[in-house]
Amino acid sequence: MPKQVELHDLHKHFGKLEVLQGIDLTVERGEVVCVIGPSGSGKSTLLRCVNLLEKPTRGKIVVDDFDLTHRDANLDLARRSIGMVFQQFNLFPHMTVLENVTVAQRKVLKRGAAEAERTALDQLEKVGVAEKAAQYPSKLSGGQQQRVAIARALAMEPDLMLFDEPTSALDPELVGEVLRVMRRLADEGMTMIVVTHEMAFAKEVADRVIFMDGGVIVEQGPPREVLEDPRTDRAKSFLQRVLEV
Repeated sequence: MPKQVELHDLHKHFGKLEVLQGIDLTVERGEVVCVIGPSGSGKSTLLRCVNLLEKPTRGKIVVDDFDLTHRDANLDLARRSIGMVFQQFNLFPHMTVLENVTVAQRKVLKRGAAEAERTALDQLEKVGVAEKAAQYPSKLSGGQQQRVAIARALAMEPDLMLFDEPTSALDPELVGEVLRVMRRLADEGMTMIVVTHEMAFAKEVADRVIFMDGGVIVEQGPPREVLEDPRTDRAKSFLQRVLEV
C-alpha cells in the first residue's frame, strides 16, 4: 500500500517542555490509525503537526508525497487535502448549518453557490442532519453539531481526515451517533488518524492502535494486540485504569 503520511524524527517544544520527542510514523492510504494515551502524552500535538496547525521544532512531515515542512511549501494548497475535526465544533453561530458547510468551499475552493450548496447537502445527508440545513448551531444538539463539523470537513473532499477526540465534549448518549459516521467513513476507505479515548471504537474500527506517553510512541500494533495484550508495563497500567471505568 502507498504511504499517505510520513513523519520523520518529529520534535515539538513549547518553551523548555518537549512535547514530541522524535516521532517516526507512516500511515498507509486507506488505513485507520487510532492514537491513545494519557492526557499530556502529545497525542493532540502530534495530530496538529500533521497539517502544521502546530509547527514542529524539528523533523519532516510528508503528506501525499508533499513535504509540508519544506521552507517553500504552499501550506494552503497542501491543507486542502486534509480535513480536521476538533473536540469543539467550531461552527459559526451566526450562520445556518448550510452556510457553515458552504463558506469554506466558496472561499477556498472557489466553488459557485449552487455547487457548494449541492455538495453541502450531499454531505449533510451523509452524516444524517440534512433536515437541519436551515437551522442555526444553537438549535442543534452537541452530536448534531459535531456531525455538521464532519460534513463541513468532508465537503472540501479531503484525502485524509484527522479527528482530535471528536466525542470528548459530548454527553454520553450522543457519542454513538458521531462514532457511527466515523465507522462509515472508515468502511468507505477514508484514511483517518483519530486521537480517541473510545477504546471500543478503536478496537472495532482501527487497523492499528498507537499508544503514546511522554511524547513518544511506546507501542503500536493491531487493536486486539495493543488493547488486550499490551507488551509494555506503561500501556498495561494505562489500559487497566481506562477499562476499569
